[in-house]
Amino acid sequence: MTDGTKRADITAGLEVSIVLKKDQRSGILTKGIVKDILTNSANHHHGIKVRLEDGQVGRVKAIHS
Repeated sequence: MTDGTKRADITAGLEVSIVLKKDQRSGILTKGIVKDILTNSANHHHGIKVRLEDGQVGRVKAIHS
């Protein structure tokens, strides 16, 4: 399992855990499949922002193999 700070590590169809905006204080993670990558930069220290297939948007905290 790797962290989600590098855009190159994330592709559509990957199973990831993200933190939603409303859960940033509590750190609750949401699991899902990546539909779109929303961050344009190659790296982001808080995690790459993605949209899951169910429409939820958040920053990747873990990539599941």
